[in-house]
Amino acid sequence: MKYFEVTFNVQPYSETATDVLSALAADIGFESFVECEKGMKAYIQQALFDEDTLKQTVGNFPIPGTAITYTIDEPEDKDWNEEWEKNFFQPIVISDRCVIHSTFHKDYPKAEYDIVINPQMAFGTGHHETTSSIIAELLDADLSGKSVLDMGCGTSILAILASMRGADPVTAIDIDDWCVNNSRDNIALNRISNITVELGDASLLKGRKPFDVIIANINRNILLNDLPAYAACMHPGSEIYMSGFYVEDIPAIREKGESLGMEFVHHREKRNWAAVKLVMKNPGSAG
Repeated sequence: MKYFEVTFNVQPYSETATDVLSALAADIGFESFVECEKGMKAYIQQALFDEDTLKQTVGNFPIPGTAITYTIDEPEDKDWNEEWEKNFFQPIVISDRCVIHSTFHKDYPKAEYDIVINPQMAFGTGHHETTSSIIAELLDADLSGKSVLDMGCGTSILAILASMRGADPVTAIDIDDWCVNNSRDNIALNRISNITVELGDASLLKGRKPFDVIIANINRNILLNDLPAYAACMHPGSEIYMSGFYVEDIPAIREKGESLGMEFVHHREKRNWAAVKLVMKNPGSAG
């Protein structure tokens, strides 16, 4: 699979600006991000790249006074695990209970849940606020014996943790065949046998039996569009955990969920990124 490497220069540089930029870039097809001194490098499949859309995204950047320029390169074939090791992916511990590391890490903390991830080009190492917030939610949730759906699974880190926490069976879905293949590799690395990985989008959910728990770490627009499909495969008491959006987007997500019969439970926030939990209500229950 051929990729373009786009190097963004952000002036003045700030973590907030690069966070917003990565979210906007993800919306238009970029799937992996590496921070660098004055901005970040982002990777997109050549078949999905549209420079006019990129120019529009950069031109409409929502933080006043921030200037963004970029250059486009076609990266040579690399050992991407080595690149992640050198540039970004370091072991991470979440809630003092879950450690995430790769096969190239020899010295890492010990924890109750030990997840091995070789991220390759897929997004989802646990470092981003959205992923770590959902991980924290799953660590607090009762998943034993429950069926779980991980939409937009990326590396399947969330599906893997759900399985480790007792969920069974687990379904992971992503629109990117690279993520699907990487997910299968990561699931095998963790010696897990009850996760099924599928290629596709929310249209795959039509006619499915209800899930007990749904995880969707994607972005605001896709969540708002796909929430009806999620609701259709939930039963009274089903939980849904969503992230990939900002604190200011919570009202829109909450309103959409409540219009579909869900009850808003709570949210988490981390550096302005949000994660929410909703539960499907019983028919006829008071709202």
